[in-house]
Amino acid sequence: MSGSQAMQMVDLAAEYAALKEEIEPAVLQVLRSGHFILGPQCSALEQEIAQYCGIKHAIACADGTDALLLALKAVGIGAGDEVITPSFTFAATAEAIVLAGAVPVFVDIEPDTYNIDANLVEAALTPRTRAIMPVHLYGRPAALDKLAAMCARHRLKLLEDCAQSLGVRYQGKATGAWGEAGSVSFYPSKNLGAYGDAGMVLTNDDRIAQQVRLLRNHGSAKTYYHETIGWNSRLDEIQAAILRIKFKRLDQCNGRRRWAAARYCELLGGSNVVLPQDDGNCNYHQFTIRSPKRDAIMQTLKAQGIDSRIYYPIPLHQQQAFAQYAPRAPLPHSERAAREVMSLPMHPYLNDAQIERICAAVRAI
Repeated sequence: MSGSQAMQMVDLAAEYAALKEEIEPAVLQVLRSGHFILGPQCSALEQEIAQYCGIKHAIACADGTDALLLALKAVGIGAGDEVITPSFTFAATAEAIVLAGAVPVFVDIEPDTYNIDANLVEAALTPRTRAIMPVHLYGRPAALDKLAAMCARHRLKLLEDCAQSLGVRYQGKATGAWGEAGSVSFYPSKNLGAYGDAGMVLTNDDRIAQQVRLLRNHGSAKTYYHETIGWNSRLDEIQAAILRIKFKRLDQCNGRRRWAAARYCELLGGSNVVLPQDDGNCNYHQFTIRSPKRDAIMQTLKAQGIDSRIYYPIPLHQQQAFAQYAPRAPLPHSERAAREVMSLPMHPYLNDAQIERICAAVRAI
């Protein structure tokens, strides 16, 4: 890509070009096998990711939203239960809570990490609270030590939304391994992305794993014998085969993202945009800056053929879909972040010339 060509947030074409010599034969092998749902590729992927995350069980499912819902249902979250979660996140987090029959209780974020503020969680607890669902936003882990201790103290479930944090460790332990379950998304733009929808539930609990396997397959462990009401949320073999090939490069690709983030910070240092704080644990699913001049910066980038995005422009407590779940306390940091954040292109195939061009456009404002 030359310096004058359009730059996308994620360059999936470059990724495919680099991997097609492996991906195409793998897909063809699945097509020839005649085995398309929950087959050997899926089982192998589950084993590989469980081993990588240092946990006992990884259960693949149809997508990341289903992973959240399956985890909630598997631990017994249901009607009338409350689940504490941040408002500054993608809708799927709270959507899954509502679909499970529970009530999302929105808590504000830390202004520097964009993750749920663990110091505010305790004040949001009520006798109906059953779980805390932190989101490791932009690939940076929430304060899992504080949250895990709080859950133990109050006998709550800790359910991690790991949609953006695969490959990240906090105090030496993988995200998704701290609580009862973690939920992963393999949406195509994720650090490990399928070529379609896919997801996974991570857990060390044998009973939860058994429940997730039942629930993802119509409540059935034996064909045509149904123990409970479940869903059709099974991963197909083509996606599993593609994910296995890309998974081998996850750490390498995350390393390239960290290099790109460091280069961004170097070139934007001293400017009036707020840069992400790096504690060494982030996988940089997004490289997110903030500025009161966000809209002007984005317009300048667009004029130069450079993509940028807002993750997320409206916090969930201000969304029409969640209007009945008004927060019990103000959420000023969530609302300010929604007004000021923007994400710059971030993927393993960025080169130095592209980053220099992006940063020059940002600094011009």
